[in-house]
Amino acid sequence: MNRVRTAVTAAAIAGSMLIGGVAGAALYGVSALSAAAATTAASPTPTPGTSSGKFVPNEDATHEAGESAAREAQENAGQVPTQENAGQVPTVP
Repeated sequence: MNRVRTAVTAAAIAGSMLIGGVAGAALYGVSALSAAAATTAASPTPTPGTSSGKFVPNEDATHEAGESAAREAQENAGQVPTQENAGQVPTVP
C-alpha cells in the first residue's frame, strides 16, 4: 500500500506542476503581449531624416534676452549649452 500511496502522491505533484506551468505560461504570454503593446504605443520610432544630429540654437529675441554670455558663446560655437540661463529653466537635461 505504501508504494501505491507514493505513486499517487508523485502523480498528484507532477500533475499540479504541469497545470501550474501551463497556467503560468498562458498568463505570462498575455502580460508580455500587453506590455509589448504598451511599450510600442508609448514610444514612437523616429522617422529617418527628421533629425540632423546637429545642435540648432534658439535665436528668438525673447530667448536671447535672458541668456547668459557663456551660454550664448557655447551656442555660437555650435555646442550644446551646459551653462544655465539666469532665472530660466535649462532646456537641455
